[in-house]
Amino acid sequence: MRLRVEFTTEPFDLDEVPSHAVVARDILQGAPLDSVDVGPFGNTAEGRAETVLAAIDALLRKSLEAGATRVSLQVNVIPEAAAAAGEAGEGGR
Repeated sequence: MRLRVEFTTEPFDLDEVPSHAVVARDILQGAPLDSVDVGPFGNTAEGRAETVLAAIDALLRKSLEAGATRVSLQVNVIPEAAAAAGEAGEGGR
């Protein structure tokens, strides 16, 4: 099974990147995920279920330790047909 997670951490700071956001970014970029998109108002990652769930666990624990007061997330199962089409378009990883 493959999963996609979308999340944001708060509080927002428009002047500089909060430490909890840096921690979240580092966790995602260091995980063996298939895709990661980090932005100022939302973040997404995709990969095998075990990998995504492990990244979410670390992200929640470390972001809260780093000062996040809220983490909003949504996890979706990626249908097998969509996952296979994406892999075929990426050289069949």
